[in-house]
Amino acid sequence: MKVTRPMLAAVAVLTLVGCGSGGDEAAVPQTASGSLEQLAAEVKCAPDIQTDADEIRQAICKNPDGRFILATFATDRGQREWINGAKDYGGHYLVGRKWVAVGDETSTLTSLRETLGGDIEEGTDHSVHTGGH
Repeated sequence: MKVTRPMLAAVAVLTLVGCGSGGDEAAVPQTASGSLEQLAAEVKCAPDIQTDADEIRQAICKNPDGRFILATFATDRGQREWINGAKDYGGHYLVGRKWVAVGDETSTLTSLRETLGGDIEEGTDHSVHTGGH
């Protein structure tokens, strides 16, 4: 079975989607880079590899800050396509160059950001619907 980016995005987001509130803007370090294992070591998690393909490597991680998905990408374009597809499912994303962390709580990503740098992005919130009564 060929694993597609939208399938991986759906699995990651549906595994961890949750709600959270914004955090404060502390000093953000330079955005980290490296392999999935190197990034996981930076945030003190032992990655449970779920996908190990040429274009994406993805793992479930847990550390004292919480549970999250960590994914690395072969190309910037592949990363952006994955994020754009995943955002349709909601969730919170910490985005670096060729990597992303998906967390169930904004506070988890805020803590990860203190080590890894990057930018927090939000997915589409489908719990808010317009129209109807």
